[in-house]
Amino acid sequence: MLAQWNHSQGTAMSQPDSSLQPFLNQVNQAISLAKINNISLTPALARENFEALAPLAGQGPNVAHVYDSELAVSNRTINVKIYVPAKEQPLDVMIYFHGGGHLGGSVPLYEPICRRLCSHAEVIVIAVEYRLAPEHPYPAAIDDGYEVCCFYQDLLTSHPLSGKLIIAGDSAGGAMAAVLAQRSQTDELLKIDFQILIYPSLDYSMSGASYQENGQGYLLETEKIHWYFKHYFQHNEDAKRMSPLFNPVDQRLPPALIFSAGFDPLHDEAHAYFEKLTKAKIPCQIRPFDQMIHAFLNLDSLVPTQCKELYQAIGRFIRAA
Repeated sequence: MLAQWNHSQGTAMSQPDSSLQPFLNQVNQAISLAKINNISLTPALARENFEALAPLAGQGPNVAHVYDSELAVSNRTINVKIYVPAKEQPLDVMIYFHGGGHLGGSVPLYEPICRRLCSHAEVIVIAVEYRLAPEHPYPAAIDDGYEVCCFYQDLLTSHPLSGKLIIAGDSAGGAMAAVLAQRSQTDELLKIDFQILIYPSLDYSMSGASYQENGQGYLLETEKIHWYFKHYFQHNEDAKRMSPLFNPVDQRLPPALIFSAGFDPLHDEAHAYFEKLTKAKIPCQIRPFDQMIHAFLNLDSLVPTQCKELYQAIGRFIRAA
């Protein structure tokens, strides 16, 4: 599906799904109280707030096998969790990078999401517990993702594999997937077949109009995004040069499936990236969820129909490919 878009399709054209409004009211009240009481955001508090979404994600379906593993690299160990569907033929593999602003999120928090991906797409899912800022600023997370993408087969020696690799992620995890996909254009060790970017962070310069239009009142706020990026980039990196949206792409880039949320500060960069890839003649699809907010996959109990639609779209994309 090649979707048309309008950068102002958020507040100007509709409202968030009514199922989200009580949740947003609660979040906005908490943000207001924190400002009144001069409560400063810290990495620990940001992580605590994100983990508090866990009850809203539900449990996720049963899958055939779920187990922890680790990948030993030169100077560290990368922890992963592996989800295997009940399927007899050789399996595709999806490496998944969770969201959380490069600072929060965790594999346990994303367990329901990874279970649903495994079930709907019928792929082995490897969820990566990559290193987080500010303790481990850029490029630590990218380095972890790179190692897993290069050596994931070492984690799956007991499973028959198709040889097809999909990398996927949401928000900051979508940024990681996009960065690694772009690196695969010139790095022969990275053999990535497809990329799936779910409301991805692709513009660290924050230049899209949606940062102003959707920057307050919809869970993820522009001020907080700037705070996240300040903790992730600690060595005077150039924001534009770090951004997948502004980096060169060519037809070696893996085909992409992109999802956007209408009431998301990151909305515009998802669509701009779709246009960039389409112009470069890279196979690319985009699926907008116009009445959703950022991180809606973590709110499955509130918007289960929309979440299911997203997982089903991923399954169709992989099977068609």
